[in-house]
Formats: sequence, structure tokens, C-alpha cells
Amino acid sequence: MTVASESLSASVASISPAMLALAGGVLAALILLVIVLFLRAAGLRREQAEEADLRARESAMRMAELLKIQAEMQGRITAMAEVFGARQSELNQAINQRLDGMSQRMSSTITEQTKSTHENLQRLQERLAVIDVAQNNIQTLAKDVVGLQAILSNKQTRGAFGQSRMETIVADGLPMGAYAFQQTLSNGSRPDCTIRMPNGAPPLVIDAKFPLEAWNAIRDAGSPEAAKLAGQQFRRDMEIHIRDIAEKYLIQGETQDTAFLFVPSESIFAELHENFEPVVQKAHRARIVIVSPSLLMLSIQVIQAVLKDQRMRAQAHLIQGEVALLMDDLGRLDERVRKLQGHFAMAQKDIDMVVTSADKLTRRGAKIEALEFEAGGDVRPARDEETPAKSVESRTGLLKLRVVDEE
Repeated sequence: MTVASESLSASVASISPAMLALAGGVLAALILLVIVLFLRAAGLRREQAEEADLRARESAMRMAELLKIQAEMQGRITAMAEVFGARQSELNQAINQRLDGMSQRMSSTITEQTKSTHENLQRLQERLAVIDVAQNNIQTLAKDVVGLQAILSNKQTRGAFGQSRMETIVADGLPMGAYAFQQTLSNGSRPDCTIRMPNGAPPLVIDAKFPLEAWNAIRDAGSPEAAKLAGQQFRRDMEIHIRDIAEKYLIQGETQDTAFLFVPSESIFAELHENFEPVVQKAHRARIVIVSPSLLMLSIQVIQAVLKDQRMRAQAHLIQGEVALLMDDLGRLDERVRKLQGHFAMAQKDIDMVVTSADKLTRRGAKIEALEFEAGGDVRPARDEETPAKSVESRTGLLKLRVVDEE
């Protein structure tokens, strides 16, 4: 410790007075700076206190304003609550009235709907009864279709079906004696129908044996390959049938150069022309015309018109004789009408003369009616005294008649 004190004393002794003065100035400056900082801190605290006091007063004023606004808002809310209460009561009353009206309307609507529902149910029952009848008819028709299918499944019955349909069309369109069924030709063949043509022309042959087996095979084919094979078979059957018709029924001088091949279905006829055009062209080249029921009916109507024209031509001389007699009767009628017209003209002339006399008598009577008779025997006109008059003495000698003549 003694050594340290001695060394410090030696150090202080070694410091010069100038250094001590400088150190004292620095110390004084530091003290002054500390005082200035203390004063500034005191001023800052005072300013902060004043600002805090100002903020407190402003907060109090704002709180007072908020309380005032709250009081005003509470009053407004109370007024609005009263208004809303009144409006709520009015709204409740209006809603109740509307609910009552809606309840009445709903009850009336439900009543009407119930009535309409009953009527609709009654109509539905009637329609169901009609549907039941239609269903029974459909079932009957299904049975008929099954029977027809059974007929068409057999080759002989199917051919008889097509032939019967063809015979019905021909019999409905032509008179008796203009056609024949299953007539034997010179070569021993028997076509289904022959129609006699007018003017001694050869008859027209109709065949109703359409090959439906291959066609049904096309319909029943389950794959494109099977349908193709069935189509080829149908084409071969048609070509064979067309060749047979041409060889058996087209006889020079005995039948027409053209024959009809009857197809008993319009759909088959349409598909035949659409999908098997080469077969149709081959039939045309062989002078075989493929006809459907409608085309056969149209052809029968044309033949009927031709037959009617032929019968009219055969009876032309009778028609001409009747026309000549009709012209004679017409000449006599014209002569008698002219004589009657002359009688009517003379009668009209006599009637005009009678009317003229009647007019004169009417005028004379009017003149006599216009006269005035006096007791002294003078007769004077009642209206015109200046008109020249004629005196006429009556046979009694008591009265004199004065006639006014305007002519």
C-alpha cells in the first residue's frame, strides 16, 4: 500500500499545472453539460405533464360529448322503438288480414281444386275405360297378327294370302267378265289372274307368287354376313322367278308383251326398289313390271277407264241416234216456245189496253168526286171556278150536272 501511494504521489507530482488547468476546464464543462441536460429534462417533463393535462381535458370533453351523443342516441332509439312498435302492430294487423284473406282464398282454391281433381279423376276413369277397350282391341289384334304370322310362315298359305289380296283388288276395280283367275293358257301354265283387254287385244297376266322366304331371311339375319348371303339368295330367287314368268306367261299373240309381278306389301316394294335396283332393271328388260297394291289398284283403274271408253265407242251409233232424236225434240220445243211467246205478247198488249181504260175510268171518277151539287140545280167546281165547263142536263130535270173537262 505504501508503495502504491508513493507511486501515485510521484505521478501527480510529475503532472504539469497546464494539464491540471485543462482537466479542471473539462470537468467544469462536463458539470455545465450535466446541469443543462438536467434543466432540459425538467422542461421536457413539464411539457409532457402539460400535454398530458391537455390530453386529459380533451379526453374529458370528448367523454362528455360521447355521453351527450349517447343520451341523444338513447332518445332516438327510444323513439324508434316506439315507432317500430307501432309499425310492428300495424304490420301484424295487416299480416293477419292478409293471412285471413289468403286462408279464404286458399280454402276456395282448395275446394275448386278438389272439384277439378274429382272431375279429372272421373275423366281419367273414362279414359282408362277407353284404354281398357283399346287394350282389348290390341290383344285381339295381336291374336290376329299371330294368326297372320302363322299364315305367312307357311309357303302355301302365304301364296294364298298374296293371291287373295290381288284377287280382291282386281274384283273391286273391274266388272264381272273382264278378268279370270287360274285360267289355263295354251302351254298348260295357269297364271294367277288374266285381265281381258278391249278391242280384242290379248289379256294381261298378273302373277302373285312373290318369293318371301329369302326376304324373311334378310329380315331375320343377325349379322351383316348373314344379311349379305340372304340378299344374294333373294336376288337369285327373284331372277329365277322373273325368268319363269317371262317363259310361261309371255306368249306371242296369246298374252300381252308385258306381265305384272304383284308384291303384297308397300314396304317390301319400296325396299326392293331401293336396295335391289339391278333386279328391278332386269325385270323391266324382261317386260315384267313389279307392282305394289297401290300401283295395281291404279293400273286396274286405268284399265277400267279404257274398258269404259271401249264400251262407249261400241255404243257410239246408239248415242248418235239418241242425240238426233234429242235435237228433233229440241226443235219442236223451240217452235212451241216461240208460239207461246207470241201468245204472251198478245195477252200483254190486251192487258196494257185494259190498264189504260182503267186509268181513264179512275180519272173520270176523280173528276166526278171533285164536283159540288147545289139545290138550285147549278153544279160548280169545288176548287177551280175559272175552268171552262160543260152543262149536262140529267134525265130527272131537277139537277144540272156541270162536268169539268181537263182534256
